[in-house]
Amino acid sequence: MYDYIIVGSGFAGATAANILADRHGKKVLIIEKRSHIGGNCYDENDEHGILIHKYGPHIFHTDSEKVYEYLSKFTQWYDYSHEVVAYVDEDFIPVPFNLNTLKIAFPNDAEVLREKLVDIYGYGKKVPILELKNNDDEDIRKIADYVYENIFLRYTMKQWGKTPEEIDPAVTGRVPVLISDDNRYFQDTYQGMPLDGYTKIFENMLLNNENIDIMLDTDCKEVLKFTDKGIMYNNELFNGRVIFTGPLDELFDNRFGRLPYRTLNFVNEYLDKDSFQPKAVVNYTVSEDYTRITEYKKLTGQEAKGTSIMKEYPMTYTGEEGQIPYYAIINEDNLAIYNKYLNILSKYNNFYLLGRLAEYKYYNIDAIVLKSMELVEELEN
Repeated sequence: MYDYIIVGSGFAGATAANILADRHGKKVLIIEKRSHIGGNCYDENDEHGILIHKYGPHIFHTDSEKVYEYLSKFTQWYDYSHEVVAYVDEDFIPVPFNLNTLKIAFPNDAEVLREKLVDIYGYGKKVPILELKNNDDEDIRKIADYVYENIFLRYTMKQWGKTPEEIDPAVTGRVPVLISDDNRYFQDTYQGMPLDGYTKIFENMLLNNENIDIMLDTDCKEVLKFTDKGIMYNNELFNGRVIFTGPLDELFDNRFGRLPYRTLNFVNEYLDKDSFQPKAVVNYTVSEDYTRITEYKKLTGQEAKGTSIMKEYPMTYTGEEGQIPYYAIINEDNLAIYNKYLNILSKYNNFYLLGRLAEYKYYNIDAIVLKSMELVEELEN
């Protein structure tokens, strides 16, 4: 009955399903554990009529014309360039650290420091703080120390649940300083927010295609079984292909142990005021237990009475009901566990992994859309 079964309806699964059904005429079944399509990019109006991202803020940006043109078939764009500030010493400073941040952090020495940075590294360059730390100039090293202490260290401790001693110096060294007056968080060619929200993109991709069936509120383990004969769908051998975008360890009941992730607890608040903070996202890099606050009206440009904000509290993922695995904790030990799960799949030549959870790695939206497009091309060509 189906050429493909796709587990999950986020950007990984939805892109693959859409292209398979639309371009290649394949019959596709999507199995989705949640009661809605869209994965973690799902958005909806809250009780006050303000569009919020239920699973945390998602900002679209890409240098890929191919990805931008593909997604533009399903949405118009609100012209939005993401700017983030950090709350440090009762000031809001642009991050990543740039020449405008320099004026706030070092008001008395800003012009001298700016001239040194531009002369040594060049305007427009991104320079890792490790490179700044290794500079012979004491002033340049002072900038690196400021970025490490006020933007990176405590934020990373909260985000990843680490002590300063546990933070990998190699990761620290990659934190950039942008030698530019550009306050944008991303410098990609294409940036914006879907004009009618992310959920509308998924509806346009999936709901009006007669080749796509969607099964909501269904754990794929209820209908898919892995046997010596092959993959069974509803107790019958499935000879099509399965694209899996969910957590691989949970698919096999954590038999080799749970893959470690960080998760997030979101706390939503509605405020009877027009504006709460200067930018859509404010990072709390030094103070507070939460890592950031998102004010959604500033992301979407929506006009509405009052404003809705979301605070994010990072925590260890335990698999408890309601928790969502967000960030894979990638190291040699955890990859060794992941590879044990991969080995189970070696006997199934019609099973494919796609996405953050299935591949145990981090993807931005544009990267996973492109990966989905490439996988479909590979399978169908």
